[in-house]
Amino acid sequence: MDLAYYFNLAGVTVFAVSGALAAAEKKTHHNDAFSVFFTGFITAIGGGTLRDITLGNYPVSWVSDSNVLWAIFIGFVITIVFPRYLLKMKTGIFLFDTIGIGIYTVIGTRISLLAGVNPFAAAILGMISAVFGGVIRDTLINEVPMIFRKEIYATACLVGAILYIFLERLQVNAEINTAVSAFAVILVRIIAVRFNLSLPKFRLPE
Repeated sequence: MDLAYYFNLAGVTVFAVSGALAAAEKKTHHNDAFSVFFTGFITAIGGGTLRDITLGNYPVSWVSDSNVLWAIFIGFVITIVFPRYLLKMKTGIFLFDTIGIGIYTVIGTRISLLAGVNPFAAAILGMISAVFGGVIRDTLINEVPMIFRKEIYATACLVGAILYIFLERLQVNAEINTAVSAFAVILVRIIAVRFNLSLPKFRLPE
C-alpha cells in the first residue's frame, strides 16, 4: 500500500466528519445518531462511488475495502465524542470539507489516470470525486449545494487536478505530487474564502 492509499483513507475520515457535523449542526432536523452517521457516510463515499461507477471499477471502493468503512466509522466517532468542541469551531465544517476536497481531488484524478482515461476526463473525475459527496450532504440537510454558491469550490478542485496531471507528466514522485496538489486545492479554497473571491456571474441577456 502506498502513501496515496492512506491519503484516501484520511480523506474519507475528514469527509465523514464534515457530513456528520453538518447534520448535527442542523438544529431544525431531528438529528438522531443514525441520521448523523448516514449523512457522514454518504458524504464520504458519494464522490468516490460515482467516480468508480463511471470508470467501471467494480465493486466500488467502499464495498471492496473494509478499511474505507472503518475510516468512516472513525470519523463518526470523532464527531460524537467531540461534538461541542467541533461545533464551537466556526471554521470546523469548512476546514474538514476543504481538506476533504483537496485529498479527494488528487486521489480521484490519480485513480482515473491509472484507469487509462484522457487527462481532461481525469481532471473532471477528480473534481467529481471531491464535490459530489458534498452535493448530496447539502441536499440532505436542505442547504444550497456549495457548487451553486458564489464561493470558489469546484474551481479549486480543477486547479489541483490540473496541477497533479502536470506534475505527473514531469514525472514528479507520486507521493510528493499527491501532497503538493492536495495542498494547492486547500490553499486556493482558503484564499478564495478569506478574500471573498468568486468567478464572474453568468447572466442570460434579457
